[in-house]
Amino acid sequence: MRHLKLGPSWLRFLIVFLLVMSILFRFVNLDSKVYSHDETYSSLRISGFTTTQVKQQIFNGLIIARESFAKFQGVNREKNLNDTIMTLATADSQHPPLYYLIARLWMEIFGNSVTAIRSLSVLISFLVFPCVYWLCQELFNVPLSVSGIAIALMAISPIHLVYAQEAQEYILWLVTILLSSASLLRALQLESKDKDQLTKEQHRSDRFATWSIYAVTLALSFYTFLWSGFVAIAHGTYVIITNRFKLTETVRAYLLASLVGFLAFMPWMAVVIADFFQFLISADVTKNQLSLEPVFPFLLMQLSRIFLDLNFGWENPLSSLIATVFVILVGYSIYFICYTTNYKIWLFILTLIVVPALPIMLPDLISVSIRSASEPYLMPAYLGIQLAVAYLLATQLYNSSGSRHKNWQIIIGLLIICGVVSSRVSSQTDTWWNKGMSYGNPQVAQIINQTPSPLLISDASGINYGNVFSLSYLLEPKVRFLLMQDQRIPKIPDGFTDVFLLNPSFDWRQVIEKRYDLKTEIVYSDNYYSVWKLTKPRSLRRRDIPSKNKFSTA
Repeated sequence: MRHLKLGPSWLRFLIVFLLVMSILFRFVNLDSKVYSHDETYSSLRISGFTTTQVKQQIFNGLIIARESFAKFQGVNREKNLNDTIMTLATADSQHPPLYYLIARLWMEIFGNSVTAIRSLSVLISFLVFPCVYWLCQELFNVPLSVSGIAIALMAISPIHLVYAQEAQEYILWLVTILLSSASLLRALQLESKDKDQLTKEQHRSDRFATWSIYAVTLALSFYTFLWSGFVAIAHGTYVIITNRFKLTETVRAYLLASLVGFLAFMPWMAVVIADFFQFLISADVTKNQLSLEPVFPFLLMQLSRIFLDLNFGWENPLSSLIATVFVILVGYSIYFICYTTNYKIWLFILTLIVVPALPIMLPDLISVSIRSASEPYLMPAYLGIQLAVAYLLATQLYNSSGSRHKNWQIIIGLLIICGVVSSRVSSQTDTWWNKGMSYGNPQVAQIINQTPSPLLISDASGINYGNVFSLSYLLEPKVRFLLMQDQRIPKIPDGFTDVFLLNPSFDWRQVIEKRYDLKTEIVYSDNYYSVWKLTKPRSLRRRDIPSKNKFSTA
């Protein structure tokens, strides 16, 4: 590593160019992608309303327009900042409040539009670049080479683009991971310095400052995402191993700083624990309607999406080939960094990759399937992988010569092309894999919007609640909604040319068919939900007998 030097002018130019490209790709068509099920929950938390209050007000069996959803999707006159905190504490404590408080203040200034709330995530994503620079400086201790390549890779990484455009807390979580990791390494580096070079007072002051920064950044990470606990465990594992399992002065300083960070989070942690026990007592088990995917294809897809993402499913023949190429690259990068660097460097990267991912992978390895919504929990692993690849590329770029040097230049060029092409494709679509259960909503909205006077009926069970909100962003003003808290028979008035049922259960659909003497035809279906349309029985179509309700169509 001592042979790595300040990057040449072309590298600095490339970094600036890719940063500009990343800014453009993050802002272009920011409001064009479907506002997903999970994002509507973010807006609901920011609004200060709870799902129970929403169900009481609009899931009441009355006909409503899409304007009725607006006050539950951002800042409103009825609720304030304190209501946002209380809503999270009482109804959604698994989501710590930091992101939602920032978003609430942001939306009070810039409004409740999709562009406004997503632009906050975009701006937060720009903090990733100076933070990863700091982390690389502390980890590799080189002027620009590794940190420059790391910034370039993260600027065009498809996985980071996805979360930089989402109205959720994940990109802020990445920033806090970077800050806490860099501040930890800085504190450890100060501990290893020769104390004779500093006065006793100066050394004590510097130690206090660096460990205080770590405690603060760790607390911020906790208040952003609960999974930060496993990042903290990764940090602790690293500190204990590098100190050879001895209770040294460094370990004591780390434990004290971690304790302070955890104690700062205790008020919210108490709320989380109380809610968990309340959940156990009430036995209020919500059915998990998230799809399950084979664990190894899922992990391979997520690994390849760090560098190339064209929204392919695993069933696409190209997916396995692409994944194989990137598995080789990542595997060799990890081998190379373990073989060529001090254990304090490669151990940090390995713990960052493995420790936070284990709680996700172990249960799913046993069941041979993994929840499709687990992608954001792998954020520390994405970061560790990119650091390993950045080190490999920087080392080969500067220390190789001849044809080997040209080969690595080609590899860097191909990685840049992969990232730019992925970003270009993603920016022009209205949905992407990360939209999960809302992936097909643009297609559903197109089907409903094509009808003259449509009515959409749904209940509040499972994913229906969030998907109704998501669809409200895509449906035209002419569409009306009839929303039920439970699966009672809806009172469908006359005057609608087409009536659609959003993801009805089999029994509820049968009851509605029988009550109105109609049939249902499926018009959309995917792995998450289905949409049905009420139609006349075929016998009535042939005889052209008008039905009692004007909404039924042939």
